[in-house]
Amino acid sequence: MRTVGTVVRGIRTPIIRTGDPLQQIVVESLLNAAKEERFSFRDKDVVAVTEAVVAIAQGNYATVDQIASDVRNKFPSGHIGVVFPSPLSRNRFAIILRGIARGARKLTIQLSYPADEVGNSLFREDLLEKYRIDPWTDVLSEKEYVTYFGDEVHPFTGINYVRYYREIVEKEGCEIEYLFSNRAITILDYCQEVLVANVHQRQKTKRQLREAGAKIVFGTDDILTQSVQGSGFNPLYGLLGSNKATEEKVKLFPRDGDPLVNGIQKELREKTSKEIEVMVYGDGAFKDPAGGIWELADPVTSPFYTKGLEGTPNEIKLKYVLDSQFASLRGEELNQAIKETIRQKDKNLKGMMLSQGTTPRRLTDLLSSLCDLTTGSGDKGTPVVLIQGYFDNYSDA
Repeated sequence: MRTVGTVVRGIRTPIIRTGDPLQQIVVESLLNAAKEERFSFRDKDVVAVTEAVVAIAQGNYATVDQIASDVRNKFPSGHIGVVFPSPLSRNRFAIILRGIARGARKLTIQLSYPADEVGNSLFREDLLEKYRIDPWTDVLSEKEYVTYFGDEVHPFTGINYVRYYREIVEKEGCEIEYLFSNRAITILDYCQEVLVANVHQRQKTKRQLREAGAKIVFGTDDILTQSVQGSGFNPLYGLLGSNKATEEKVKLFPRDGDPLVNGIQKELREKTSKEIEVMVYGDGAFKDPAGGIWELADPVTSPFYTKGLEGTPNEIKLKYVLDSQFASLRGEELNQAIKETIRQKDKNLKGMMLSQGTTPRRLTDLLSSLCDLTTGSGDKGTPVVLIQGYFDNYSDA
């Protein structure tokens, strides 16, 4: 019996810059790692490449001026209501905000409270009870916010984002006012041209605003959907998934990645004789238990992947089968019974008791979380991840 199941390896590569042959770098790095570490490739291995190096190799960047130009074209009055900025971040939204402010004369920023969409907190939730504030109905002015919560900071970054964002906007010579409300349409009491800035609920927010009569509604996913003054762009996600590159430039979410994943798969098939799946991954989809932050600032976990990664796991719950069907068995008899049950399982276990307690998530979401945790966001230098044995089960030899 095989004694090892899933194995995950972070694969180091050379530092990747714009214009580098990414497919070649990925394949060569994998082959070199296999030789050095003395492992072999197998069918149904998964090779994952972080979205950051894909976008870097593509040169998919935009400047703050280019963002400002697109904002200016879409919001002619110059007074923009920015609704539900998410995530509250120095790396993510702050650089976008600089471009929005540079393209406007006034911003009315509506923040959800006590936290943004993915759990980044403006202040501790228990303070709502202390001050008897109902987050579902109460609208707070900036003055009220400062009175109640003005000294609160983000638990991880130590930043007061209300002050931080005000400094960014005013530095661009743009007027700013805040309001705090969890109802999107509150913004329409202040402004009729609205930029929706949340990620995962953006379509719902846009719909609510349009139905309430907003004059203009765009989202951050509608900014830089095509090139502006020679900028990079993303036709599906615009500015969503972007990261700060410099004080005046952002790296956008990658685009046109299907040729890359299919090309890596084809080259690995030729060089290893194995059918290996390939994906591009961004943020995982896991929640931090201490800070309560859902670590998914990207619009999707995996924008590009080969066909073999479509779908969800189809697994039986081993503990349930063990206790409910084979409680009287031991040793080899039990092993064989479990293996036979796995071999004979239905091709679609959805809704069946055998699968209760398994995770009905998409394969790409599960794998992206695994890859994101492996690579991290720091200095490991492993933008490629090799996963082996992920599709194995207890019945495999």
